[in-house]
Amino acid sequence: MHYFQTKFLEEAEQFVAALDSKALRKVFYNIDLAEQTNDPRLFKKLHNEIWEFRTQYNGNQIRLLAFWDKTDGKETLVLATHGFIKKVDKVPSNEIQRAGRIRERYFEAKQKKNNNEK
Repeated sequence: MHYFQTKFLEEAEQFVAALDSKALRKVFYNIDLAEQTNDPRLFKKLHNEIWEFRTQYNGNQIRLLAFWDKTDGKETLVLATHGFIKKVDKVPSNEIQRAGRIRERYFEAKQKKNNNEK
């Protein structure tokens, strides 16, 4: 059973496309596991509406920031905004702010699309 489904927005797709194949497999494996287990070691809330997928591979901490889209009456969609490799324990605040801006643009575009369909 999957608790949620993950979709990658453009910057997240570009980030994972640049990873080597073994790192990429580990990231996708951890995301799939997080979708099934809701394990906070793999997927946890960072700040307000921003969450992070966590993968450790080859001494690197690979992070994909994400947010939930619950506007369609389903609480099962998570959108990955972008990714980065971090060397320190704390997620830099500029990365959290960047994810927040991507989240805002996503919901603004979705609102416009919904308004145009009416």
